[in-house]
Amino acid sequence: MKRDVFLPVAAQPSVDTLVEMSQRAESLGYDRVWLPETWGRDAVTTLTCIARETESVGIGTSIMNVYSRSPALIGQTAATLQEVSDGRLRIGLGPSGPMVIEGWHGVDFERPLRYTRETIDIVKSVLAGETVDYDGDIFQLSGFRLRCEPPEPVPGIDAGGLGPKSVELAGRFGDGWHALMTTKEGLQDRLEDFERGGDLGDRDRSEQRVTLSLPCCALDDGAEARRLTRQHIAFYVGGMGTFYRDALARQGYEDTAHEIAQEWAGGDHEAAMAAIDDDLLDALAAAGTPEQCRERFASFADIDGVDAVSVSFPRAADPEQIDATLSALAPN
Repeated sequence: MKRDVFLPVAAQPSVDTLVEMSQRAESLGYDRVWLPETWGRDAVTTLTCIARETESVGIGTSIMNVYSRSPALIGQTAATLQEVSDGRLRIGLGPSGPMVIEGWHGVDFERPLRYTRETIDIVKSVLAGETVDYDGDIFQLSGFRLRCEPPEPVPGIDAGGLGPKSVELAGRFGDGWHALMTTKEGLQDRLEDFERGGDLGDRDRSEQRVTLSLPCCALDDGAEARRLTRQHIAFYVGGMGTFYRDALARQGYEDTAHEIAQEWAGGDHEAAMAAIDDDLLDALAAAGTPEQCRERFASFADIDGVDAVSVSFPRAADPEQIDATLSALAPN
């Protein structure tokens, strides 16, 4: 079982802070650091800085959306990051959601599954060093080819997704799947979707990688760790569009998911947090004292079919709390 780090999505004091977190993760024996790309620093520049200041830890995007860059540019970017990192890149792609794509980037959120599939197809062709002549439903490309040596090894391309069809797509066309906001029981359902997709695509499951991003917070003040994690979950379910709400509802928590969303939208964030009882918090995260956190983390790491668990952090955690959690869950 690989143990990764999902670098914090919330704004950090500086790029240097994210570099230092990555160096710390490397020294503690974590396998890879993943960086999301939302409203903070862009993933490419930041990962370049991380690659130049680390030696062995893998790097990756989780998730780079498929709308704000063209597929050819994503391929070029991946080839460059693989060169800069001396072969340590794994790229995660996904559609994100309409709030991000339309609201932040001003691009129509159209046909997200098809958009993701065609992007993966094109990026794979670019990274293979092929001349890309592609006639898709969305993209029509002619004559593009890297004017540098294609990367060696070719970085894996994982897909993000929450719903059954998007996870099936990841299994059919991607080299892996990134899971988040899921209980152990809900994850089993989505793993079936992923493996069905792999069968449809005649993929070798042993060459694919499922990575679970798990919210974690391990502090001596266990109550504060749980408060921070509860606030994190409430924010995503209530404040980040409908995707996380719907994902939670599919897992048997429909009433709770709608209560969180309603309270958050009405501005009562404390009520939204209160809707997440201890059982649900423990079903979605590992939070509490270091001992409690390690115990909960182990229960997720034991899930058959999961190849890596990525330590994620509450959005409001400060660098000291992040470091405490990194230390408590370190592989070494």
